[in-house]
Amino acid sequence: MATLQDLAERVDRLVLRHQELQRTSALIEQQLAAVTAERDSLRSRLAAARSRIDALIERLPPETPPKGSTGGNAERGA
Repeated sequence: MATLQDLAERVDRLVLRHQELQRTSALIEQQLAAVTAERDSLRSRLAAARSRIDALIERLPPETPPKGSTGGNAERGA
């Protein structure tokens, strides 16, 4: 049977472990917040880049087939 002193030591260790886990949890929460903010920023930058690319594509002239091309395999006798 555990003595009162043994129980007190175990409780002390549990309290220390609990405090350690609380600190670790707080650090993880901070890291998560930072990573979430970075992800949101990257998503915003990606959306802006896509928008710029779409605008550039809209400014391209329409594609025309090269002269002399029939667009199929007719030139090869197929």
